[in-house]
Amino acid sequence: MDKIEGKVWKFGDNVDTDQIIPAERLVSANLDHLNDFIFEKVRPGFAQQAGKGDIIVAGKNFGCGSSREHAPLSLIESGFSCIVAESFARIFYRNSMNIGLLLIECKVDAEEGDVISVDPDKGEVEAGGKIYKFPQYPGFISEMVKAGGLMNLVKEGRL
Repeated sequence: MDKIEGKVWKFGDNVDTDQIIPAERLVSANLDHLNDFIFEKVRPGFAQQAGKGDIIVAGKNFGCGSSREHAPLSLIESGFSCIVAESFARIFYRNSMNIGLLLIECKVDAEEGDVISVDPDKGEVEAGGKIYKFPQYPGFISEMVKAGGLMNLVKEGRL
């Protein structure tokens, strides 16, 4: 995977899926505008501020709560290049892998607005002149994320 560089948006522990995308925004079959509503209840106006390639840096248990795929899907649609957190809720982690959202499990000391870089192949995050190490993905997971998710691997005939 290519090295990623982006502006940090900082979140704490236990960010749940209803904070990422409120359940009442999921009443339509048209999912093309999920990104318009991300974090609207906890950070009004966030959708208009976040930019393509930005990176969320969070604490423990990011993505807890509901098991729906809409939360990671809304983050992809918003243009986030990856999410870096100390830990992820298990079902959120799996849903994210299935749709190709890159998750990096690593404790990183960064402030909102900082620019950090993530090198998935080396297993490193660079923030504020410091290098933070994380375990690299197994080959299959790396290929799945590169392909944009599990279904893309199937469509490409690689499964």
